[in-house]
Amino acid sequence: MTSLITETTFTPETTQRVLADVCHQAGIDAAGAVLLRHQTNAVYLLPRSEIVVKIARPGEQPDDLNRTLALVRWIVGQDILAVPPSPHLQPLESAGCLATFWPYIDQKDQPRVTAADLGRPLKVLHTLAPPLDLPYLDLIDGIRNSIASSRILSASEQQFLTTYSDETAAAAASVHYELPPGLIHEDPQHHNALQMKQGTALIDWDGACIGPREWDLVTIEIHCRRFFPDPDEYTQFVDAYGIDIRDWSGYKAMRDLRELRMITTNARKSAPGSPPAAEVHTRIAQLQRGEDNLIWNRL
Repeated sequence: MTSLITETTFTPETTQRVLADVCHQAGIDAAGAVLLRHQTNAVYLLPRSEIVVKIARPGEQPDDLNRTLALVRWIVGQDILAVPPSPHLQPLESAGCLATFWPYIDQKDQPRVTAADLGRPLKVLHTLAPPLDLPYLDLIDGIRNSIASSRILSASEQQFLTTYSDETAAAAASVHYELPPGLIHEDPQHHNALQMKQGTALIDWDGACIGPREWDLVTIEIHCRRFFPDPDEYTQFVDAYGIDIRDWSGYKAMRDLRELRMITTNARKSAPGSPPAAEVHTRIAQLQRGEDNLIWNRL
């Protein structure tokens, strides 16, 4: 494969070719591959070998993925469930995209992951001090970059989001954190966890970094409020973790910044005219109207 994939050509058609190439490099049979998800990453299941292949978007750096792989291998040895990488040589590169390999954990007969299930593993994670040089959480630069590079935003949406990002960044800069900073998952939520015989395992560690633990807790609260109509979903997480982030003085500022990050990241990744783009436009309109309790469609 010679032609490099770009952000605009990162599609199921092109990533299927990447999949075939990296599987050939790894000596894995790619026949019968099933596309599980194509948003942040392209995620394929290889049923014959029970391996999941994650293909990162172009621009991901080998050092970053190697650090993620090293972190997960270290976490597996701690008092927290995690899925170790497959023992293949990785990451592998094809057409400017990097791929990693993971064992498939079948969820067919497992109960769905609940917010309560995330309480203990997240609480344990927040006590760990990894022996790795991890980056500090980027609170605002990624948001601004996503706004600038999105292909779906109108001029008025771009202006609104730019102004709103400046306002939310200023509010977040003045908050007083009550928890000590340290290792965070960065995107803990129901779909970044798997049920195993031993309990609930956190997965998708690509964004793991050093930062305020409040960020992880706000992320959980947002996912419960935006994707689950039952208020008990979040209440049960509070019972499991022991902290209700809504009681924190910086909650609103961090909540607004986290939701803006979710909206703008999807604005950058979505193709014009696609269903994800329509959802992004809907979320922006809700943001403009100050509607902070409406249910979102998952992307």
